Parts: sequence; structure tokens; C-alpha cells
Amino acid sequence: MKNKKYIQIFVGLALVVTVALGYKFLVADRNKSELDTRWVASVESSTQVFDHSNWQTILDDYLISDTDSGVNLFDYSGIIDDGREPLDEYLDAMTSADPLSLNRAEQKAYWINLYNAVTVAVILDNYPLVSITNIDGKLSSFGPWDNDAVELNGIALSLNDIEHRIIRPLYNDYRIHFAVNCASIGCPNLAAQAFTSENMEQLLDTAAAEYVGHPRGVTVDGSKLQLSTLFDWYGSDFGSSQKQILETLSKHANPETKNALLTFSGDPDYFYDWALNGYCSIDNECGS
Repeated sequence: MKNKKYIQIFVGLALVVTVALGYKFLVADRNKSELDTRWVASVESSTQVFDHSNWQTILDDYLISDTDSGVNLFDYSGIIDDGREPLDEYLDAMTSADPLSLNRAEQKAYWINLYNAVTVAVILDNYPLVSITNIDGKLSSFGPWDNDAVELNGIALSLNDIEHRIIRPLYNDYRIHFAVNCASIGCPNLAAQAFTSENMEQLLDTAAAEYVGHPRGVTVDGSKLQLSTLFDWYGSDFGSSQKQILETLSKHANPETKNALLTFSGDPDYFYDWALNGYCSIDNECGS
């Protein structure tokens, strides 16, 4: 009987490990950077500039960027109280446009702002909630990233499509990870400025420095190093080895952190806070 009990325990543990590993590889496959060739085209001679002023107004009105924590928070309850029409109108304008008619630099700003605006809309559709991960998806119960979110040129796109099948493979710019926001405390900040082709480089560098310089991005404690799990999930975007990843992060770090990253040996710890990046003007109003 004792042996049978041990066998049952072993089988149960094996099943848990198998499911966990299967889920990990499934998520990794879905998040693989793989270009959807339907979005390759651009018109480099185009001087058309997409107007993101409505998104800027939304950020001005509902993004709180002067928090003591250094984490930008979004007032989801505030925009619901005021009416979400400005956001819906902005998304309508974006989905009515043809991004393929823009030049590549304009497209980059278009896709980043679209991702961030759609994420806010997804949260509003399911608000209140404690975490974006509480929203069921069509391929898993862990978040909405595979759900159809917008339709462009007659093509349904999910958040994962926008990030992993368009932005990442088109631009091969690791700083993209500091620009797209997943509505969570652990994520790089939702930028207080709308991205444009003109401010792109400055905003990406600023976002990288803010995240690497914040404890949720990089924490050095003596000989210990804790990194955001973002750098584990998408490590290959930052370098082909741990040494290269840390060298990449060091480019955006202050001198002390830079030295720690360049001289670190061993295995870093990883952490990610999935709590909603919601601002609550009244205690317990948010996510309850």
C-alpha cells in the first residue's frame, strides 16, 4: 500500500510538471517573434503623419506619472466615470486607417500606440479587476493576449499579433519591450507621451533607462541580482547569452548598476508583479 501511495504521488507530481512545462513551451511558442508578411509593406516616400493627439489627451487626463513608486498608473475608474468615448474614437480612427500607407518610422509609432491603447480598452472592458491575467483568453486562462482585439484591413489582430508578429520582427529593437505596456506594475511604464516618428528614439531610450533604473527592472543587492522576468521571457531580444543580455541592460544603467551588471557572475533571480497598474483615488475602489 505504501508503494502504491508513493507511485500515486510520483504520478501526480509528474503530471503537474508536465502540464507546467507544456504551458511554458506553449506560451513561448505563441510569443515567438515571427513576422506576419501581410504587414511588411510600407510607403517610404509617404509624408503622411498619423495624428496621435487624441491619445496624448487621454494620457494627459488619466495617466498619473508623478507617483512616489516611480510606476506610472492609469486612472481606469476615472475614464469610465467620464466616459470612454475619446478612447473609442481614437481606436476607431486607428482601425479606419491603413498603416501600410505610412512609412516605416510612422508605422512604428502607430503600432506601439495601438498596442497601448488597445490594452487600456481591454482593461476597461473587464474593469474592475486585480490583474490583467484574470481575464480569460481563447487559448489559455492566463490573460487576453491571444484574443482578437482589433480589425485592420479586414484582418483580426490580437495583442500578441501586434507585438510578436509585427512590431518585434519588423524592427528588431529590444527597446520595444520598454514601450509596449501590459497594464501591470511589473511592466515598463505606460509612457506619458504618445509615440511619434519624431520623438521615438528619445522616448525609447528614456523608457529603457527608467525601467533598468527601477527596482522592478533591475535590483542589485551585494552579490545578488534580481531582474524583471521580462528579460527571461525575451532574453534573446537582448542578447544571445546572459553576458550579452547584461551588457545590453548596462547601456541604460547608472554607473553603479552598470558596473554590477558587467561584473556579475552566477544566476540572477527573476520577478514580475502582475498587479494592475490602476490608480485609485478612493481606497479599495480599484480592482475590488
